[in-house]
Amino acid sequence: MQKSFLSIANLSKDELLELLEVASTQRLRVVSKMLRDQHLALYFEKPSLRTKASFETGIGELGGSFSYFSAVDTGKLGERESVEDLAKTMSEYFSAIIVRVYSHTALEKFTAAASVPVVNALSDREHPCQVLADLLTIRDKLGKLEGFKLAFLGDGNNVALSLALAAEILGFEFILAGPKDYYLKYGQIKQTEDIDAALQNADVVYTDTWTSMGDEEEEMRRKKLFLPFQLNTETLRKAKEGAIVMHCLPAHREKEITNKVIDSKQSVVFQQAANRLPAQKALLIKLFSKATV
Repeated sequence: MQKSFLSIANLSKDELLELLEVASTQRLRVVSKMLRDQHLALYFEKPSLRTKASFETGIGELGGSFSYFSAVDTGKLGERESVEDLAKTMSEYFSAIIVRVYSHTALEKFTAAASVPVVNALSDREHPCQVLADLLTIRDKLGKLEGFKLAFLGDGNNVALSLALAAEILGFEFILAGPKDYYLKYGQIKQTEDIDAALQNADVVYTDTWTSMGDEEEEMRRKKLFLPFQLNTETLRKAKEGAIVMHCLPAHREKEITNKVIDSKQSVVFQQAANRLPAQKALLIKLFSKATV
């Protein structure tokens, strides 16, 4: 595993499977001393609940400590001081830096200048930490991580890209159904405006907000364009019988997903949220087992 974790593509298939195995052992909430004497930074430009909570709780359960910085404290990357100066300075104080930012390009600059591991806790390009929890959830429910179909409804956003990259690594089918103007601009990913075709034989149906943080000025336009891709009882019936429903939260109920679907027996949304903790703990364990060799 690389020193830092910016993309799900940083992991080989074996590394990803091993990380998920470690995650499955972390559900017992056993407190350890893995990160004893390690002080980590959480640098978050964007609001957060699950990411912040899972990392803070995970660091504590692994015996470490942390300091949290919001954009109010330090400004956005590159505003108050250069990205490189901030990365070099924080590297003097912390054992690792968990970063949640708007710009993936700025994150790459930050990582290049840092001398300690950096974790992408979300950027405009990817959300790899979320997808670790998603994969753990899929394995729990389907009993496998290959040979199934995942249909993603809506915006070709950071979560969608991380899932598509995971599909390339693990060997499951990923397809995005949404307006063509909002397709993922990466590789040879299957994408369509035909929601029926996307949902046919889908084992997993995933959706996310139509308007990500930073895209609020487009909200009205997006609402009109994405409405045909809403995850509701009618669209869910087009998937495989018993298909699981996923959403990374926060959900905008009755917009991208209806109450009946998110609260249905097919929904594993809150299991996904719970799995953020063991997934993030496993990531820290793997990063520090390498960092301390």
